[in-house]
Amino acid sequence: MGETAATLNLPIIDLSSLDRISTSNSIRQACVEYGFFYLVNHGVDQDFMKQAFEESAKFFSLPIQDKTKLNRKEYRGYTPLYAEKLDPTSLSKGDPKESYYIGSLADTTSASLNQWPSKDLLPNWKPTMESLFGKILSAGNKLLSVIALSLDLDEDYFDKINALSKPEAFLRLLRYSGELGYCGASPHSDYGMITLLMTNGVPGLQICKDKLKQPQVWEDVSHVEGAIIVNIGDMMERWTNCVYQSTLHRVMPTGKERYSVAFFMDPPSDCIVECFGSCCSESSPPRFPPIRSGDYLNERFKMIYGSEKELKSSIQSN
Repeated sequence: MGETAATLNLPIIDLSSLDRISTSNSIRQACVEYGFFYLVNHGVDQDFMKQAFEESAKFFSLPIQDKTKLNRKEYRGYTPLYAEKLDPTSLSKGDPKESYYIGSLADTTSASLNQWPSKDLLPNWKPTMESLFGKILSAGNKLLSVIALSLDLDEDYFDKINALSKPEAFLRLLRYSGELGYCGASPHSDYGMITLLMTNGVPGLQICKDKLKQPQVWEDVSHVEGAIIVNIGDMMERWTNCVYQSTLHRVMPTGKERYSVAFFMDPPSDCIVECFGSCCSESSPPRFPPIRSGDYLNERFKMIYGSEKELKSSIQSN
C-alpha cells in the first residue's frame, strides 16, 4: 500500500469568520491542494459532540440481538461487523466496523423511513441524533455558500440550482473494532458532494493526496479537538471540472476502538450536475457531460459493487 508519511497539517477554516473572501480563498487552496480541511466554529459545540459519541457508544454496546432488530433497510439502520467490504480485492472477510445510518429529516416521508432504537433501551438516543443531524446540516449549508464563493460563483448558487432544497443527506455512526491486520475502511474516495466527519480522537484516518502516483504515499490526519474534518467527494470533482479533487482516504487499525460520525451531503436525485461556468473555458472544456445526481451515484455504485448490493450515495466509510 506504499509507505506512510508524517502527520499532515491540513488547513483550518473558520466558518464564523466575517472575512468571507479570505475564507473562500483558503477553502479554494485547501480543495485544490488536499481535498480535505478542518472546519472550526461550525455550530456543533464540544459538549454536544461528546454527548453524541456517548449515545453512539451506548447503541454499539447493546447485545447483538438488539442491534440486528434494526438491520439496515431503505438505506437506514444497522450494518454489522464485516458486512461491508470496500475493497473487493482484500483478503479480509469484510471491514472490521459496525455502522448505523440515519437518513434525511427534511420531510415526513423521508423521516418516517428512519429506524430508531427503543426508548426503553436508549431514551435520549433519537432526540440526540436528530439534533446532531440538524446541527451538521446547518454547518454544511453555510459551508457550501463559502465553497460557492471559492469557485467564483454567487454564494447562493447551490440554492439556485436546487442542490440544497431537499438534500440527500445521511448521518452515519461508525465503530471500528481496532482489530489489527486489516484496514478499518479500505482506500476509497467519497462519491458525493461533501462529507463532514467528527471523530472521538482515536487516530487511524489517512489520506493520499496524489491518487494517481505510485507507490501511494499515505499521511496521517491528526485529531483537532472540536474541529470537523471536511472532504470533497467525486461529484464535486466532476462539478468543478477536476479543479477540486476528491482524495483517497482510509482508516488504519490502531488496536483501539474508534468512533466517528460521517455526514454525507448530496443534492436531490433530480439535480443536474454539469460543469460550473467558472470551471471551464475554451482551453479547458467540460470533461464530463451533464448528468442527474441520482443517476450518477447509482452508476458509481453499480460499477463498484454490482447491482445486487443495496447501497446508496452515503453508504461509504470514513
